[in-house]
Formats: sequence, structure tokens, C-alpha cells
Amino acid sequence: MRVMQVIAGAGQGGAETFFVDLVSALHRAGLAQRVVIRHNSSRAQALRAAGIEPVQLPFRRWFDIGTRIALRQQVLEYRPDIVQTWMSRASVAMPRGRFVQVGWLGGYYDLKSYRFCRHLIGVTRDIADQMVKGGWPRERAHYLPTLAADAPAPPLSRAEYNTPNDAPLVMALGRLHVKKGFDVLLKAVAEVPDVYAWIAGDGPLRAELERQANELGVSGRVRFLGWRDDRAALFATCDICVMPSRYEPFGTVMIEAWAHRKPLIVAAAQGPKGLIKNGENGLLVPVDDHLALASAIRRLTDHPELAERIVASGRRQYEAEYTEAAVVGRYMAFYEHVMQQPRARGP
Repeated sequence: MRVMQVIAGAGQGGAETFFVDLVSALHRAGLAQRVVIRHNSSRAQALRAAGIEPVQLPFRRWFDIGTRIALRQQVLEYRPDIVQTWMSRASVAMPRGRFVQVGWLGGYYDLKSYRFCRHLIGVTRDIADQMVKGGWPRERAHYLPTLAADAPAPPLSRAEYNTPNDAPLVMALGRLHVKKGFDVLLKAVAEVPDVYAWIAGDGPLRAELERQANELGVSGRVRFLGWRDDRAALFATCDICVMPSRYEPFGTVMIEAWAHRKPLIVAAAQGPKGLIKNGENGLLVPVDDHLALASAIRRLTDHPELAERIVASGRRQYEAEYTEAAVVGRYMAFYEHVMQQPRARGP
């Protein structure tokens, strides 16, 4: 069985991080793959570190003829049984051929971009259900979860980031975009004066968020770390993980927190509210409510037994569904299943 993995993703993002994690895990499991990515030196380096030499193409626009021709050449050379196209642009750019095309959706995307796919994967059950509501056949809409590695790493030196060792430290990860709600986190930090916050990520709102931190008087307790590749070390260093997103179809950060045994606070965006059982595997707060977020932070710092209960429950859910072995096993079974299905014929 030969699988071709194709992504035209952004420079940084959760879907792109999961792409690298999954294809690397599938490579370790012995799956034959050809990996095609948009030009990105750091992503290519991460794949090479996993033993994968990626093909890099421009993916300039939706109708980039040069990329379509190059993709067709890759198909002719590799002759894949399955082509998995990640998100919209790769799915539109992929020429048709004698393979099973599988589209991957990390959000509530327009299904028109996937009209040439035979099967669709949703990263949550709700996304898969929305495919069916949008007219996609139930038997060809699949839920396959993401994964998170739990390999430990030594904690970072707090002193290097001017953070006291005895201060409660909350951490948030993600692109600095209005959807992620980091402005809400800054307002919450202003309400809990002994708490420090590390925000790992980059994006168009960085300057605005730094200005907001100054205006709120919390810049001395907030560290903007930029985009990081040492997530395990960050989790080892923090006390609480916070995901204040206004919009979040899933949020891999949640299962990373469960994997690394950190208590979790999540805003009730569409994806997370279907996974978090308030007070059990995390604390759920209303979207855009900085006072509720501040109160949740204080609950965890003041009640370590609650934090321990959340950690234990989250870890159990992680081990049941989101380990590398569990997710790779599901993907391999899925590929075997679609191999038995009719293949699309070339034009």
C-alpha cells in the first residue's frame, strides 16, 4: 500500500503541526508514503528529522497550473493507492487519477473544495457529522482523531524568562489571531495579580497584544515566546494550560495538555465544548469572558485536588484515544478499508 500525503498549508498552525506528527508516526509504523508540501524549510527539516524527504512545490494559487502538473508527475512516478489531501487548497490542486483521494478537514470547510474526493476525514465527530448534514454520504464521512506525543522533556529555566519559580504559570499556545482569544487571556491575567503567563505563538496580532499587555499593566508578567518547537519542555514548565479560543474546531492543545498531565482551562468554542466535561477533564468557561477565565485560573491555583482530578481524567482520555499507537492504528485500518473501495478513474 502506497499513500501520498499532500499539504499546501500555512507557515505555522495546528493542522500543519499535526500533519508532520502524523506522517512521521505513519513512517515509523512502516507505511510507504510520498510526502508533498508547500515550500517550507522548517517543515521540511522536521520531516527529514523523522526520516522523510519531502517533495516541495509552490502551491501559489488555487489554479496554479505548474503545481498541478508537478502533482500529476508525482502520481505518475509514485503510483499511489491513496492520496490524502490536507485541507482545501491541496484538495483542489490534486489532479484526478487511478487512486482513492481522501480529503482531510480540520474545520467546518466548504465541501465544494472536496468534490473530487472519494472519502473525507474530520478531525472531530462533529465535523464528520457536519459533512453529512452538508450532503456528504454517511458511509464516506469518517472521524479520525489527532494525536499528541507524550515524550517528556526537561523543564525550561524560568529565570531565563524572568518568571519566579514559585509563581503560578499559565501557558497558551497558538497563532496570534483574533480567533484564538489571547486578548481575553491578558485581561484575565490582570485580574489575578500573582499569576504569570507565557504565550507561545506568532501571528498578525503580536504587536497589538504586546500593546494591550502594556495598557493592562501586565507586561511584567506576560512573556511572548514566538513560535516554538519545544512544546514538551513548555508543558513541563507551566502549571496550567489555557485555550481561550473564540473559534476552535478542535484544538490539539487540549490533548497535549492531557498527554503532559497539565490541568486545562478551555473556552466553550464549538469543538472543545463537545470534548470537555466541566470539572472532570478540564474547566470550561464562556467564550470572551475574561472574568470567568480569571476565576477558573484561581480555582486551579487554590484547589490542587481539583487540578489533580482534571489531570487524571484527561490522561485517561488521552490514553484511550489520542496516543500515537491508537491514532496510527486507526489510520492504518482506515487506509486498508478504503483500499477495498472503488477507485476514481482518470479523465
